Amino acid sequence: MRIGASIVLIAVGAILAWAVAPGLIPFVDQVLIGYILMGVGVLGLVISLIMAASHRPDRVVEHREREI
Repeated sequence: MRIGASIVLIAVGAILAWAVAPGLIPFVDQVLIGYILMGVGVLGLVISLIMAASHRPDRVVEHREREI
């Protein structure tokens, strides 16, 4: 999951949890689903940021010549 997908999950979860009237979809607890989506989005965002910070594209490669 990338940063953009995590932000979308957080936004959709917030809309379901706080902006949509409860009971709009029968037999579904929209608030709980919204909180679950926000939690997954936050977790994905944290993991994406950690992985992006640990990725070091500027590696130094050292070549050594063999001595004969």
